[in-house]
Amino acid sequence: MANQGAAYLDLSNKRFSIRSEAVRKARQLNWYANTPYGLAILRYNEMKELVLHPQLRQGSYRWPDHNQATGSWAQWWKRIMLNKEGEDHRRLRKLGQPAFAPKLVKSMIPEFQKLADELISAFEADGKCEFMSAFSEPYATRVICLLIGLSQDHWRELADLSIDMGLALGVTYKADEDRIDAATDKMFAFARDLVDMRRRTPAEDFLGFLINANDDKDRLDDQELLDMIVLTIFGGIDTTRNQLGLAMHMFIDHPDQWHLLGKEPDYAKAAVEEVMRLRPTVTWVTREAMEDFEYQGLEIKKGTTVHLFSESAATDPEHFSDGFDITVDRKPHFGFGGGIHHCIGAPIARGDMTEALKLLAQRLLNPDYDGAPDWLPDSGNTGAIRLPIRFDRRT
Repeated sequence: MANQGAAYLDLSNKRFSIRSEAVRKARQLNWYANTPYGLAILRYNEMKELVLHPQLRQGSYRWPDHNQATGSWAQWWKRIMLNKEGEDHRRLRKLGQPAFAPKLVKSMIPEFQKLADELISAFEADGKCEFMSAFSEPYATRVICLLIGLSQDHWRELADLSIDMGLALGVTYKADEDRIDAATDKMFAFARDLVDMRRRTPAEDFLGFLINANDDKDRLDDQELLDMIVLTIFGGIDTTRNQLGLAMHMFIDHPDQWHLLGKEPDYAKAAVEEVMRLRPTVTWVTREAMEDFEYQGLEIKKGTTVHLFSESAATDPEHFSDGFDITVDRKPHFGFGGGIHHCIGAPIARGDMTEALKLLAQRLLNPDYDGAPDWLPDSGNTGAIRLPIRFDRRT
């Protein structure tokens, strides 16, 4: 599989960056690179084709194997809808789809606005905050509490568990496995308590729908019920939390764009897409070859892992001009994946981030760093651990 015309990228190195000059040079050299985990796809056209390729299946189920991990997170990860194929995937996706329908998102917009206003008001007068703990974490987590009909008093506990579980999606997974598995076990205990509570006080919402499906074990068995609840909580918190932090980071580095968004909030939808194009928290989408096949002269053997680099593809100079600009009409990015495995929660994520950025840009003027940010590794699932900022208050 190795080819002298393709670079080698060491994704296992903690210092590896998805946005590094090494990746840019590798993309210039060829449409793919070799890695310790298989192939990395670097260009837009090839990613667009391979993310839909019929001989590739969802490959992220192998991530625990790549890290020699076997604990409770690894077992859950292999069971969930994201990593299922065929009829099991279609059945689970159909059961979860109603919770993320555009109609539901529209109905929740006033709640998103109210929540964003409450959180901003708590630190606005100070002229500074640690953005992740003051806004990103509580906002992302409390949105999920709204979705599953849970009291927002639990947001801190859920946020902490999701942060620890999210370490599994980075290159430090093996080193952090005990911490990750402990958080996973606690999240499942929380899900069981949540189901017991909801059975005592039924409601017609997302969680109630899943419990009703669980009453017919042929539709959703007990393990699948808990797996889906944990996926909804973890997936919704971890990615949105990180993506909002990455958005603030991008706008601090491009103050003219923040000023424009504050003046013209209708650009907020485009702002979400532009941030996810250049700084996606999910830096690659994974597939695996189900059989031997050839693509553009390259023989890809059965079982080969294929990492589709979202950021590299969406900055391919053949299709994208340089720079961060929320006014430019771009081709679709891959921040939510693609094909039948595209992110089921994308409508909620787009909706809540749009409303958050609208209010933030109008209320926090001229944001800048107030100390050095602390970052997760810039690969796998990335984002800020701490993001201290200062800003001018709106008068």
